[in-house]
Amino acid sequence: MRQALKEFALPVFAIAAALLLFGVLAAFAGVDPLEVWATLFKGAFGDWFSWQNTLQRAAPLMLTALCVALPARAGLIVIGGEGALVLGGLASAALAHAVSLPGNAAGTVAVCLAGALAGALWITLAGWLRQYRGINETISSLLLAYIAIGIFKHLVEGPLRDPASLNKPSTHALADGLLIGGIGGSDVHWGFVIGVVACLALGWWLRATASGFSVRVVGGNPRTAQLVGLPATRLILGACALGGACAGLAGAVEVAAVHTNANASLIAGYGYAGILVSFIARHNPVAIVPVAILFGGFGAAGSLLQRRLGLPDASVLVLQGIAFVLILASEGVRMVDWNALRARVPRRAGAVR
Repeated sequence: MRQALKEFALPVFAIAAALLLFGVLAAFAGVDPLEVWATLFKGAFGDWFSWQNTLQRAAPLMLTALCVALPARAGLIVIGGEGALVLGGLASAALAHAVSLPGNAAGTVAVCLAGALAGALWITLAGWLRQYRGINETISSLLLAYIAIGIFKHLVEGPLRDPASLNKPSTHALADGLLIGGIGGSDVHWGFVIGVVACLALGWWLRATASGFSVRVVGGNPRTAQLVGLPATRLILGACALGGACAGLAGAVEVAAVHTNANASLIAGYGYAGILVSFIARHNPVAIVPVAILFGGFGAAGSLLQRRLGLPDASVLVLQGIAFVLILASEGVRMVDWNALRARVPRRAGAVR
């Protein structure tokens, strides 16, 4: 129980400290911190309109956070979700243009599967480079994200460009029958439900299945995994594929539910924000859901901060950056053996006397 409280308290403390420091920075900019905090809350959760914006932004955050969380459970730190997301969105738009899909749920599923497959292959590449070439997966996945964005821009502005898109290059729009609609007529699309279901299902998989337990063993104690004969490489590549599929699915959902085509608006930083969400959730798929909603709210409040207080819309990125630094610092605090430290202090005090 005490350990569970510690696991919960440190991220909460880090987020509270980040909000406090953000308020201090706003004060230096001549803005009342209390107004900043109130506006953040109002823009994120103040009314139904705010909630719709928050939940709409939370959907891709859940899926890109899973792209970090699942490989992390297998012992890898993969931060290339942005690349998997944009390629997933591109693959879904390209499939809908190249193949005549049925304008119903089956066609929408095919579009989403195309995005998931593209993301899975891209992140699996980072895992393969780690396992077979010894290349650090954190560096390779980050560099692969830049390559993916370059490929995306080249194809969207070149071979796959819709001639009718003049000022803003984009692919051909998806047919109306392939689009993902809102829940009950609201602006919250079904991608949010997909994100929640994916988090709950993968959380259950890690906890309640033999393969999920094997992935956790490989990530927690590779030596033990070798001794008991677990196929570590296959499990690691599988975790990377699942994580990449989630990020690719996020791109497909953004295309089918928000943008209707693949364009530069897909490069919105959801893949990078997903890193923060996963770390705050301690790479727990179930915990990702509330954390993604919280940070979706921060993103939704950015425009209100700009309109009411004159702060830049991107100031919420500063808040996210502070939170990430404090989360990393809290990991250091978590690893300190306080009992051993307290036992050492009296001995040192006695030596001084």
